[in-house]
Amino acid sequence: MALDQEQAEATVRTLLELRKPEQARLDRIAAYVRGEHNSVYVPRSARDEYTWLRNRAKVNMLRLVVTVVAQNLYVDGYRPAGMADNADPWKVWQANRMDARQHGIHRSALKYGISYASVLPGEPVPVITPMSPRRLTAFYSDPANDEWPLFAVEVTSEKVKGEGGRLVARRLVRLYDETSTYRFTGDAEGRRLVAGPVDDHDMGVCPVVRYLNEIDLDEDEAVAGEVEPLIEIQDQVNSTTFNLLMAQQYAAFRQRWVTGMAPAQDTDGNPIEPFRAGVDRLFVAEDADTKFGEFSESSLEGYLRSREESIREMATISQTPPYYLLGQMANLSAESLVAARDGLDRKVEERKSSFGEAHEQTLRLAALASGDKDAWQDESAQVVWRDTSSRALAATVDALGKLSQMLGVPQQELWEKIPGVTQTDVARWRSSAAEADAFTQLNHMLERQMAPAADDVPESVNGQPAG
Repeated sequence: MALDQEQAEATVRTLLELRKPEQARLDRIAAYVRGEHNSVYVPRSARDEYTWLRNRAKVNMLRLVVTVVAQNLYVDGYRPAGMADNADPWKVWQANRMDARQHGIHRSALKYGISYASVLPGEPVPVITPMSPRRLTAFYSDPANDEWPLFAVEVTSEKVKGEGGRLVARRLVRLYDETSTYRFTGDAEGRRLVAGPVDDHDMGVCPVVRYLNEIDLDEDEAVAGEVEPLIEIQDQVNSTTFNLLMAQQYAAFRQRWVTGMAPAQDTDGNPIEPFRAGVDRLFVAEDADTKFGEFSESSLEGYLRSREESIREMATISQTPPYYLLGQMANLSAESLVAARDGLDRKVEERKSSFGEAHEQTLRLAALASGDKDAWQDESAQVVWRDTSSRALAATVDALGKLSQMLGVPQQELWEKIPGVTQTDVARWRSSAAEADAFTQLNHMLERQMAPAADDVPESVNGQPAG
């Protein structure tokens, strides 16, 4: 049953208040992924050179941690149980350019621990909209177990012309429930809301799907991304990098000292530096009592080792192969690479299970929005993930060949297991194979028709046996 205007406005205001604490946490995560870190303290009296070094003491590893997992996730098909061809909702997926836009869903869920997709009826096909949790928040009666939310609230902004032709920011708010989408507009600060049109979708469920990075039955730990647990280690890396830059700037070369020399003064009585240091300059004094010396340079090895250990700790916690973060791959055997990727492979498989179930939910919802009741009720169809592993092609083909020869697995069923092969490639191969089979059968038929009957073959020719 649709909400009336008063009920919808009250619900929106309540949900907007409930999502505020979450937004502060998400904004911090987004800033760290962008590289906007506040890891080094700068006193008010710091010189510009100090601030300049602080701004360059940022080695952002967090984006790479997200990217390494995201690049192993690519949905390449949607198959009903026992079928080789994609189900009809896959056409809606491709019409919405989800082959490319799916990566935004994956990256957002990896960063924040959660992301969303809404599916609404549209022409000529339903509209799938991926959304970050900074834009949309869904509310569940039982967050750990419910498939569909009770409500979802979406907040966006746009620029419109105000008085005098000036651009003014305006906030757009949408409330989703099981029957309708309620639209509101307001000022950028959210102090005022004006009800807009109501769009009825009558789908029977709130048309929002949740993608969880990790599935946990404890509500306070159910939303955990890849970035937040690594923020403290990122701060350590930045702090060590700053100390490294400070040492390079002020102590990585030998500092010289002079005694027994009275410095000259300028017209204001301020001392003037007697020498300008440089690789092409010498320090010379006329006074025989003047003495020169130098301090030894500071070693940078300790700073470099400390930063490397922090990065290794980040790799361990995030299950990212160390060679991704450290760039060290010298003399690694194939077995060593497989062992180094083991943690990442286990993580990717878990994410495929979690995100895959949500993708299937999205595709079923697309079927419902299309009016395809059979596909909506088909809970056995599954998404197909592209094989993005880094195994050697020759070893993979050899293993697949043994599966076919030794275990009798049909060859065509193994084509999609080849790394880098898309579902489009497989469909084209199957079509070509079917055409080749048809031509082979036709040739056999022609050969049989053109072959002479056994009774027509003479027993001998010129006294020699025929044959």
